[in-house]
Amino acid sequence: MFRTALRNVLAHKGRLLMTVLAVMLGTAFVAGTLVFSDTVGDALRTQNSKSYTDIAVTVTDREAAGAAAFGHGDKAVGGPTLTEETRTKVAALPGAAEVRGVVSGFAGIADHKGALIGNGFSTTGTNYVPGADGSDPRYPLVEGRGPKDATEIALDAKTADKGGYKIGDTVRVAVNGPVMQLKLTGTVHTNDPRVTAGGSLAAFDTATAQRLYLTPGRFAELDVKAEPGTDDTALLAAVQQAVPQGDFIEAKTGRQLADEQDEMIRKGTTALTTFLMAFAGIALFVGIFIIANTFTMLVAQRTKELALLRAVGATRRQITRSVLVEALLVGLTASVTGLLAGIGIAVGLKSLLNGPMDANLPDGPLIVAPSTVVAALAVGVLVTVLAAWLPARRASRIAPVAAMSSAEQPATQKGLLVRNTIGLLFSLAGAASLAAGVGGKEVKLVGLGAGALLIGVFVLTPLLSRPLITLISPLLRALYGAPGKLAKENAIRNPRRTAATASALTIGVTLITSLTVIGASVNQAVDKATATDLKADYTVAMQNFSSLSPEIATQIAKAPGVSVVSAERGMSVKTGQNEEDSEWMTAVDAATIDQVATVKVSEGSADALKQGKLLVSSGRAKEAGYKVGDTLAVTYPDGVKGSLTVGGILEANTALASIIAPEAVVGPHAQPGSGLEKVLVKGTDGATPELKQALRDASGGNPLIAVKGQKEIKAENRSMISGILNMMYGLLGMSVVIAVLGVVNTMAMSVFERRREIGMLRAIGLDRLGIRRMVRLESLLIALFGGLVGVALGILTAWAGVRTLADSLKDITTVVPPLQIACYLLAAAVIGLLAAMWPAHRAAKLDILDSIKSQ
Repeated sequence: MFRTALRNVLAHKGRLLMTVLAVMLGTAFVAGTLVFSDTVGDALRTQNSKSYTDIAVTVTDREAAGAAAFGHGDKAVGGPTLTEETRTKVAALPGAAEVRGVVSGFAGIADHKGALIGNGFSTTGTNYVPGADGSDPRYPLVEGRGPKDATEIALDAKTADKGGYKIGDTVRVAVNGPVMQLKLTGTVHTNDPRVTAGGSLAAFDTATAQRLYLTPGRFAELDVKAEPGTDDTALLAAVQQAVPQGDFIEAKTGRQLADEQDEMIRKGTTALTTFLMAFAGIALFVGIFIIANTFTMLVAQRTKELALLRAVGATRRQITRSVLVEALLVGLTASVTGLLAGIGIAVGLKSLLNGPMDANLPDGPLIVAPSTVVAALAVGVLVTVLAAWLPARRASRIAPVAAMSSAEQPATQKGLLVRNTIGLLFSLAGAASLAAGVGGKEVKLVGLGAGALLIGVFVLTPLLSRPLITLISPLLRALYGAPGKLAKENAIRNPRRTAATASALTIGVTLITSLTVIGASVNQAVDKATATDLKADYTVAMQNFSSLSPEIATQIAKAPGVSVVSAERGMSVKTGQNEEDSEWMTAVDAATIDQVATVKVSEGSADALKQGKLLVSSGRAKEAGYKVGDTLAVTYPDGVKGSLTVGGILEANTALASIIAPEAVVGPHAQPGSGLEKVLVKGTDGATPELKQALRDASGGNPLIAVKGQKEIKAENRSMISGILNMMYGLLGMSVVIAVLGVVNTMAMSVFERRREIGMLRAIGLDRLGIRRMVRLESLLIALFGGLVGVALGILTAWAGVRTLADSLKDITTVVPPLQIACYLLAAAVIGLLAAMWPAHRAAKLDILDSIKSQ
């Protein structure tokens, strides 16, 4: 039977080609994902290990490091600190060869036009620590020298090149306040992943960095280099005794830090792999329909051959095994090809990211792990064999005598009844889960319901195919006459085959439609919320979400054309004994907040802020169980204990934080010099270009500070949502390609199966053009059927998903963009026509007499 299976694969290799391609594409997706994530993860870990090569022990002041990162390091003075005295003390320990004091934060570099170089989240600032020769081994000089005082700066070579800066030029750089103009004394090389990923590095002399990010004489970190032969663990114990003891002072070995970073890299690559594998799974799921359909048609076309095998003594088990061995050979061939293609995809993707997309991924060898090879081969083979199992079972049930008299056995009434019952049960369960999820705004229930409904509809597609295709076919009959009528009859002749072919396309259309509707709904809701929730003409905030200098609000208030200024300050207060028992609240000016934002409450008083009370969003109140009149016992950042009363429950509002408090009550307890989250501004004459420029001037031209009006906020939100959708569309593209292959495969095999019928049609007068039209229109009907079902399912699941967002986005409604939906149906029609080009051409070329003589 193995030789028979091998002979059948070789004999029908043309008809199995599309199946091989479908499995190959799915396997290539899997293999490419695994190879890419392993390669990038290994390169990142290698780069990470180099960062800690010379570090035996690191001491970190977590309070100082966190405060400096968010632009308010000068307020981090609540406990023991790392000072120059501490550094000297650690350097005197036995086994310590060198101790480096580190200060770091963010620093935006502007080009000659004032625009930010790099992205706001990776604009790194640090201290340059020269050795005896004047160079810093951590940041090797490319050109020039390091900075020596507050008037000088060094940049990484790539940032200097992007900005067009040369040694001696004046560089515009800013932290969280006005721009500083410093002389560029040198360019350096760095392996800092934040910089290599597209950020920038600004190096200051140590005293300047301390003044900008912390306080004079203070470090955020001490890096200890050990003398040769020194045990890191013993040195760690000595360092722990030498440094100040406090909750925020932490000492670890370089190996421990490297291991922690490796774990973070592992989690990141695992998350990426999981995300991409979900789309690979979708592609493989689509491929299952093609594989099952192909083997079903092959079994039908070889009915007499299988019957003859049964007649000469082959058992049902042998017939089943024969078909499964064919599937195994097909799956193995496709998996090996897919593995090689996946390796090529991983190499190409890395080159693309490092080339046109400028992602700056670290160099490293290509990693093709044994587990990747096993996974790719196993997935391809298992998917193929499992998809062919039902056709194999059907093949084994062919009765020899009945099969000898029929080319294809119709489905039994019992089989159809069982299938339709299962489909109906899944559909009802899915609909019930969707309804429950919508009612309780439970995303998990909506997801389960959508999955169950999708499966139920797939099972019921043979039942749905006849009425839907009959509904859309009259136009084809009116336009094309006999070919249109024949196309309709061919499409509904075998509902199972039509359903399997259309379902592959339905999956892609369902997901794409659902994403489109959800995206359009969210876009509209956010646009409406921005227009209604935000009264301010402009918002001023840092691009990297760090804190603004408090002086910025004062400068903005003095700018020409400004009528109202309302600053917001973030603050964490403790509500219990543990660190996690805390609430993040935003302090606002109670007198002006209602002039720059819409303040509406569903419970309590809108004037609660003026009464010295809190306003809590409905979402946070529901999550924490807060009610109007509740009192929170709190400990402020300065250690003072107090109580705050909930005065009102806010309606959903995108312009306000989850908890807002009056600045007059909580502001005095903020740490000295604490920064601002943002400043809301209303102009005398509304939003004007002059006011926007005045606000930029008032912020000192800091390239990290963004001044945005409502139009910019809406455009930014739309751009973000569009970016996410485009990425998802691209990842779903593989499943659509596989679905197209399924249509091509079905039509090509149908032409082979109906050669005699086509010959008879030619003999009674249907010309070659009519034959081509018949095949193309049949493919068009199948593709439109799949598109219509997919659009309907996509809209339904999107509606349910949108309803779960009602608490997060005020007045969100389901928006169905008619033009995009029409484009998806048009695309489905085009796919059907294009997929039928080769089968139609092949059908028209068949010889009349040879076709009539065929069996």
